[in-house]
Amino acid sequence: MRAGKFVFAQLMEFLPWKRFQRLVAKYGGDHGVKQFPCSSQFLAMSFAQLTYRESLRDIEACLRAHSAKLYHLGIRGRIARSTLADANESRDWRIYAEFAQALIDRARPLYAEDPLQLDLANTVYALDSTLIELCLTMFPWAHYQANRAALRVHTLLDLRGSIPSFLYISDGKLHDVEVLDQLLPEPGAFYVMDRGYIDYARLYRFHQGRAFFVIRAKSNLQAKRRYSHAVDRSTGLRSDHTVLLTGQDSRYTFPEPLRRVRIKDLSSGKSLVLLTNHFGLPALSIASLYRYRWQIELFFKWIKQHLRIKAFFGTSENAVKTQIWIAVSVYVLVAIVKKHFRLSASLHDLLQILSLTLFEQEPIDQVLTLAPKGSYMPDHSNQLTLFEF
Repeated sequence: MRAGKFVFAQLMEFLPWKRFQRLVAKYGGDHGVKQFPCSSQFLAMSFAQLTYRESLRDIEACLRAHSAKLYHLGIRGRIARSTLADANESRDWRIYAEFAQALIDRARPLYAEDPLQLDLANTVYALDSTLIELCLTMFPWAHYQANRAALRVHTLLDLRGSIPSFLYISDGKLHDVEVLDQLLPEPGAFYVMDRGYIDYARLYRFHQGRAFFVIRAKSNLQAKRRYSHAVDRSTGLRSDHTVLLTGQDSRYTFPEPLRRVRIKDLSSGKSLVLLTNHFGLPALSIASLYRYRWQIELFFKWIKQHLRIKAFFGTSENAVKTQIWIAVSVYVLVAIVKKHFRLSASLHDLLQILSLTLFEQEPIDQVLTLAPKGSYMPDHSNQLTLFEF
């Protein structure tokens, strides 16, 4: 990094700007724009994410306080909340969605060799969604229930590195199981899901695609046992059966045998029944895989606490999706930088340091290596620590 550059400018150099400009041209993002192009919009919104800005007025005030530095940060055009609001309303959100996906494609290989606590070479995904509640009066396009509005962010999380490999933003009414139609099964990969994704016809498509799933069974599961396998009950396992589905529809939509594993939590006494199409792993490993699903719950909680995806700067669908995708881009960008410099600090620590040093003129690697080593210990039990990679 060249001495004298601001930390913010050094951070943004890790972005594939040529790819960004191709996407801008693809969707006509800068068509008819004389000032404040899409790149400046992205930089201003990234600044808002990194420094925890609360509103467009907040962004405007902070950037204007550093107006002499904006040219060196790559921001062109006059900073005004009306200009930024118009950009968020009118620039196609798909520019930022595809750009975030390009960053994800760059980040995932960096974490591909990160170990899981389970000795497993396969890629492991967790699939779930989180609901972001909105005001129906201000966001009528996101109708959810009679007097409520909401967005649902569907996420497929690669558990090595906790990098989202797929995101889909819908209104709150879209059922989780319908998102399975958006996914192309990856042969050999494991998909860990809760019972909201039970649809045997869709799961059979994953089976035919040579992908494996571990999913919690519903209480009304209808199945006939074919074989029983021995289990060590001291581990909490209660049964390991090969079964055939016998439901009126399920026996036709998933005609192949499945494996049913029942495990009891020895501390709480609760029992779980899991279904999988993988017969090679030990039953305890199947149960351990399902426990990894909770990483996506922690991921959702983390991004809601540390990124601006609950309070929005605009009310249109385009503005909301633009903000979410730029937030995802910032998250993945920091993950890339962390791996590039082989930093041991958590993402939380790195974001905290960046929020205070964006206008420093020190080499970014030196700034970030000042992050405290070891795990971040939160002050509150509901503020969870994630991504110690």
